[in-house]
Amino acid sequence: MDRLKQKVITHKRLVLALAFSSVLVSVSSSAQTVLTVSGEVTKPLTLQAAELKAMPHSQVVGKDRDGKERTYSGVPLVELLKQAGTTLSGELRGENLMKYVVVKAIDGYEVLFALPEIDPDFATKTILLADSVDGAPLAQGVGPYRLVVPGEKKPARWIREVKSIEIRFGK
Repeated sequence: MDRLKQKVITHKRLVLALAFSSVLVSVSSSAQTVLTVSGEVTKPLTLQAAELKAMPHSQVVGKDRDGKERTYSGVPLVELLKQAGTTLSGELRGENLMKYVVVKAIDGYEVLFALPEIDPDFATKTILLADSVDGAPLAQGVGPYRLVVPGEKKPARWIREVKSIEIRFGK
């Protein structure tokens, strides 16, 4: 009987150890959330969550898929592109107008923007890489980052769980 108790105790310890290690893996992977900006840029970026949080934030108001108006806070996409050395403003003419941005999510979903849609010299709306909504962090499955595009009739390009931004040439 003592051997049986010892096996049960050993089994319970093993189960607890496995459960604890999976929690540690989950915590460490979310703490190491990384966003990359690459492609047709002069300074490719790999940004940790703390770096993005420290960047100047803006707010936009937009209607979510449920039709409710919400206030999103985050880094304007154009600011990330500027940091990466993307062709913008006065340089965005001629063949540079053929550049576009692909934003990718963790699950493989991708959306596309022409570079002039993001540049304030061409566009009036601010596209935001949001990290919070109505003062709270984005929910799991939506965040840690979501692209918010105010004024669009359908939020199909409001991509969730953003992991990378790539600038490409359309030629």
